Amino acid sequence: MKEQVSQTKKGSVLRTSMYVAVLIGLAAFLIFSILAAITFGNADLSLKDVYSVIAYKLFHIKSLSAYAEGAVHDVVWLIRLPRVLLALAVGMALSVCGVVMQAIVQNPLADPYVLGISSGASLGATLAIMLGVGGFLGGNSVGVPAFIGAMVTSFAVIAIANMGGKATSAKLILAGMAVSSVCSAIGNFAIYIVNNKNATSEIMFWTMGSLAGAKWQRVGVLLPVVFIGTLIFWSQFRNLNLMLLGDEASITLGTDLHRARNLYMILSSLMVGFAVYAAGTIGFVGLIVPHAVRMIFGTDHRRLVPLCALVGAIFLIWADVGCRVILKNSEMPIGILVSIIGAPCFIYLMVRRSYGFGGGRG
Repeated sequence: MKEQVSQTKKGSVLRTSMYVAVLIGLAAFLIFSILAAITFGNADLSLKDVYSVIAYKLFHIKSLSAYAEGAVHDVVWLIRLPRVLLALAVGMALSVCGVVMQAIVQNPLADPYVLGISSGASLGATLAIMLGVGGFLGGNSVGVPAFIGAMVTSFAVIAIANMGGKATSAKLILAGMAVSSVCSAIGNFAIYIVNNKNATSEIMFWTMGSLAGAKWQRVGVLLPVVFIGTLIFWSQFRNLNLMLLGDEASITLGTDLHRARNLYMILSSLMVGFAVYAAGTIGFVGLIVPHAVRMIFGTDHRRLVPLCALVGAIFLIWADVGCRVILKNSEMPIGILVSIIGAPCFIYLMVRRSYGFGGGRG
């Protein structure tokens, strides 16, 4: 008996050590990814130029004052670095919210847009582009209406799911499907009535997702929201683990998850809404990353949340690099590339017999 207890402790220590090592390794690779991704782009800049600009802006080294302004400075500091940091924030937000939504609705096929966020955002963007709603916002004339649409849709789904009793995972999914259908119908009706081919093309490009509109102002808003939200979800790992067992099991254990579920959905909606505002709708990230991490490290959200945050950020950074270099003198919408990568990966994960979600095996 003592030997079994000793072996169990050794196994637990070994798993913890491996987890910490992986966490540190991913954090280091994320830093490397940021520094490497800045060097890619249509402008032919040397590594010296790129890192000299960053060194001057961060440390104000006098010998590098030549990089304080000019074309090289603008490309590196005003275009590339904000774009990489935006990819980090959006990838982290979608991955973490994907993990949370899968726990909330107890469905491994759930993603951050399960509450109809993508449809609401698309409707907001469609009304902005087709009808000029939000034109007074200037450069944010599409992003802000999309954010508002995403948030209104999310709250509508939560309210509908709570009608006639407490929201359940099934009611949330059905409410999300219903509201998404309504938003899609209204958006398609607006496109049909206005019949503007240029505006339709702009809507299609926006719904495919892009990080080309990255600015320091957007990064400055999105990064704190994502970091704070991720830390909050990380601290709630016990409740997220209980959600995988279901409401009846959690009540038996003395915990009513109804209020926590609503709070988590609101916070997830806020994070994804900001991500949609900054980069449009990017699918598959919040679906594939949680699956891949869960397959390797198990279903404990104490480990899942930080690992998914790091993997999601790294994945989207390199996906954006691919979008910038695959087509010469052009840029592929990131949603297309992510779908091309994500769909085969998802099919592979589905056919694996050893994969499990929650306590069960699929």
